[in-house]
Amino acid sequence: MWLKKDHTASWMPGKFLAPSPMLHLMFQTLYNYFWWDRLWLPVNLTWSDLEDQDGRVYAKASDLYITIPLAFLFLVVRHLFEIYVATPLAGLLNVKEKIRLKATPNPVLEKFYASSSKHPKQSDIEMLSKKSGCMVRQVERWFRRRRNQDRPSLLKKFREASWRFTFYLIAFIAGMAVIVDKPWFYDLKEVWKGYPIQTTLPSQYWYYMIELSFYWSLLFSIASDVKRKDFKEQIIHHVATIILISFSWFANYIRAGTLIMALHDSADYLLESAKMFNYAGWKNTCNNIFIVFAAIFIVTRLIILPFWIMHCTVVYPLDLYPPFFGYYFFNFMMVVLQSLHIFWAYLIIRMAHKFITGKVVEDERSDREETDNTEEEEVTKNGPLSNGHPVLNNNHRKTD
Repeated sequence: MWLKKDHTASWMPGKFLAPSPMLHLMFQTLYNYFWWDRLWLPVNLTWSDLEDQDGRVYAKASDLYITIPLAFLFLVVRHLFEIYVATPLAGLLNVKEKIRLKATPNPVLEKFYASSSKHPKQSDIEMLSKKSGCMVRQVERWFRRRRNQDRPSLLKKFREASWRFTFYLIAFIAGMAVIVDKPWFYDLKEVWKGYPIQTTLPSQYWYYMIELSFYWSLLFSIASDVKRKDFKEQIIHHVATIILISFSWFANYIRAGTLIMALHDSADYLLESAKMFNYAGWKNTCNNIFIVFAAIFIVTRLIILPFWIMHCTVVYPLDLYPPFFGYYFFNFMMVVLQSLHIFWAYLIIRMAHKFITGKVVEDERSDREETDNTEEEEVTKNGPLSNGHPVLNNNHRKTD
């Protein structure tokens, strides 16, 4: 990756290069521009300065290739975890599943639902009523039930929260073990001491590879995971996180990167545990954990991150070298991440206010389940087994 090849092409009158050499030359030129030293490294430094020598090991972009197969391994481990750990745990915590009434098969309504809209306008409902031979009220009820069918089950939500809780908790403990004995954990100016000629430690290597692999796995599974109202923001967050982790690795922003990752993991496991207790109906426990999570989130994401960590990445480097593209790029991505934190902080504060005032609390990001005022939309049931797993009933009205 660090080697650059010079390509020359002879020009002969009346002759043109074949498409294949032309494309090769074009891609090689783009490759060389992308890895141009002046883009990613401070002035007077080149990639050759970061080649392993004298027992000193430096981060390389090629190290990140392993994160893709590791991401798929994470998906396999997650699947096994949800079956053999999360599902029995749901039974122990008495997570009670909702058995929803299915919409009556209706080809006309189903076609409109699949191809046009899941939320038809009043004019569409009246048109569908004539086409299907159903009353307007029946069409409205059919669409409510059909939408409820597509919503994730409580057990699915619990499994997902259990997996994320487990990872975030382990990652936070591991992250603290990686950085707590380092001088830059206590003095942020140490982050840039000797930059970018800073040796990569084995603990930093594995911390980076595991965190990046996990976020790749979240991006790969986002289409099948529980969808919330901030679905687009979640995609932006995952992409921004992957870009930041990748860039901070190959540009040797590793000291700052480990601080940022540990800071984020410090609150996330609390949110997932609050969700787990919410799904189990332990409302007081859920509320108390959520208040603690909200306090830690606000302190870490709205105070420590912008006023300490971002100050460290924006101000301190300028004492050592003039700004360059990589400096602007990294801090721009940090601003993107911070903007998402502000958005989520607004939702969290709204929810925390409802907890404190004793109002009914729901995840502001969740898609609310619909009910019919004139007919019971749900049937609770204590069943034996479904697809080899216990079917748990739920008499509580809870949303994620």
